[in-house]
Amino acid sequence: MTPDIRKIVIQIEETHKEMGKTIHNPSNKVTVAAVIRNPFAGEYVQDLDELKELGKNISGLLTERGVKSLAVSPADVESYGKGAIVGIDGEIEHAAALLHPRFGAPMRAAVVEGKDIIPSTKKIGGPGSVIVMPMTHKNSIWEFDYMDAAEITIADAPKPDEILVAIVLGIGGRPLARTKPD
Repeated sequence: MTPDIRKIVIQIEETHKEMGKTIHNPSNKVTVAAVIRNPFAGEYVQDLDELKELGKNISGLLTERGVKSLAVSPADVESYGKGAIVGIDGEIEHAAALLHPRFGAPMRAAVVEGKDIIPSTKKIGGPGSVIVMPMTHKNSIWEFDYMDAAEITIADAPKPDEILVAIVLGIGGRPLARTKPD
């Protein structure tokens, strides 16, 4: 099933200074969010396969747009995360069906690999709700320098019958990272 997309929002964050110190290799994050129609808004549906398929179809698109926005090769992406806000006529299980069963494989393919879990978050919310997505290294979840987060908000989304679904990709980890495991 092809997602019914109302809009796509791309947000790039490039950190050049932190605590007065210049970052010589700026860390970069891109968040790509799509606002899509929720086919099950306002009704309880037992079989959520349609949302699983939507997740598969939207994840590669969002990830490819993110890689393109970073202007790097897919293999250069080091960290990732994902999230969704379901409009108030939906339920949290709609986000779970969208993000979990089939979302990961196209996302991993779009960044060449991704051996570790893609961290995620989900919630119910209205227009202007903020989603904060955790990020980890795509091949080593315990790389402390890449444990981070990104957030996005879209003023007019999600409407009650929509879902805001987003991915975040990163290069460089946290600026001035120096926290190591004991």
